Amino acid sequence: MESKKIAYFCMEFGLHESLTIFSGGLGVLAGDLLKAARDAECPMVGIGILWDEGYTKQCIDAAGKPYDVYPKTSREHLKPLNVKVSVTIEGRDVPLTAWEVEGFGNAPLYLLEPVEEQDRWITARLYAGGPRSRVAQELVLGVGGVRLLRALKEPVELYHFNEGHALFAGFELVREQVSLGEDLQSAMRQTREQVVFTTHTPVKAGNEVHPVEMLLEMGVGLGVFERDDLVALGGDPFEMTVAALRLSRIANAVAQLHGRTARAMWCEVMDAAPILSITNGVHMGTWQDGRIREVMAQEGTDEQLWMVNQELKAELVEEVQRRTGTRLSLSGLLVGFARRAATYKRATLILRDLKWLEPLLHEGRLQLVFSGKAHPEDLGGKEILEEIVAMSRRFPEQIVFLENYDMHLGRLLTRGCDVWLNTPARPLEASGTSGMKAAANGVLNLSVLDGWWDEGCEHDRNGWQFGEGYEGPDADQRDLEALQATLSQKVLPTYYEDRPRWISMMRRSIHTGQEQFSARRMLGDYRQKLYSRPA
Repeated sequence: MESKKIAYFCMEFGLHESLTIFSGGLGVLAGDLLKAARDAECPMVGIGILWDEGYTKQCIDAAGKPYDVYPKTSREHLKPLNVKVSVTIEGRDVPLTAWEVEGFGNAPLYLLEPVEEQDRWITARLYAGGPRSRVAQELVLGVGGVRLLRALKEPVELYHFNEGHALFAGFELVREQVSLGEDLQSAMRQTREQVVFTTHTPVKAGNEVHPVEMLLEMGVGLGVFERDDLVALGGDPFEMTVAALRLSRIANAVAQLHGRTARAMWCEVMDAAPILSITNGVHMGTWQDGRIREVMAQEGTDEQLWMVNQELKAELVEEVQRRTGTRLSLSGLLVGFARRAATYKRATLILRDLKWLEPLLHEGRLQLVFSGKAHPEDLGGKEILEEIVAMSRRFPEQIVFLENYDMHLGRLLTRGCDVWLNTPARPLEASGTSGMKAAANGVLNLSVLDGWWDEGCEHDRNGWQFGEGYEGPDADQRDLEALQATLSQKVLPTYYEDRPRWISMMRRSIHTGQEQFSARRMLGDYRQKLYSRPA
């Protein structure tokens, strides 16, 4: 098994902020996995797309509204590969070339790109354009990706589809078998034995659905799948996640709770792959500060750990001042919230009751730092950012918003805050990873019991939960009241009145991050539970 390679297909890879071919958590997770594979000498190769303008650089205008800018993707770390393949899209042959990413400590990553200018619309921007553009992109990723592996003579034995975007790689594997004389059903059975699949979200918008006729017009059938075949595989309209579950040997969700949610979501899909739970992890070499790692490895004293913590906080405070002009207090509790601006994440939950919040702000007992990006077409997400910006202008000394959230800011925030706040509406946060990064740096999580925190939380020992995992119709109000109570009765008193206990919780948080939520552990679980076959 190990002499052959695992081909890991993903629409986006987040290796470093300088290579802007990712939008957020999905891509950063993919990048972390490739780094863990390199560390472990796991025979893995990544397949992705070279997005010409990557994802948005999202800024805030004078009126406090987000706007999007699209700089060209830097090619500094890309090595051209002397190879050409092609895919057929809307009846037209689209020649593709590829680049190899170098310089970020990752397993090999190959990025596909159209050769001809007239085809560059396909890979112009990540997640931009309408449904036809998305399907064209996924044909490049999936069909083009398999053909690239053949052209490079990569000895691949297993294909890992990270989300349904990669589904059409499975179609190309089926086409290959049919071209060798297999009938369609036999070809699909053989393909299923070579494919594993990770599903990432219970949010409806994250599970693509397309009209079957449009898929056929785009060329998804590859001369092999007729209309009835597509309907049998993914339904009508065609559901990418359903089809991926049916074309995989085994699948996984990305946290224990998400596994239960995903199995319930897809329980009526006949002939679907079984869905395991393999919780996400983060690459410690990327996300855990070296000073934290050193003091923990040397079993440093509480005072040494606290000094490192204060150095990291001072670095964040300096960056906040440089970007915004606001000088936050080093001694005041600093709560961070930074992630994709999606409505279910409820970024403004803590801001909803000013009668409770204002005294804490004015007394200097609580400081809030926010960052995040909304999808360029997500008006609801942009409204959330507008609301946060407005609050930062109302309370300029206590609330700050840092625009254009990226990996650089992610590192500063998950190392320099005191507390990491997470407020999704359970069970919509499949896993989340920013809190894992915070935990590994001794930043204490304060979160609802959703995603990874449902299994990682040791309440009052390595962080805090608020609420009891309630999922009913008045969850917003219940969770807000629970957040207020936990912050007032647990977090603030511990921070201001019991530093030894706070440092003890930091230590336990770091151990939790390092031992349970590393990309090394995640890769190990993949190799044991997803990649290997039962004896």
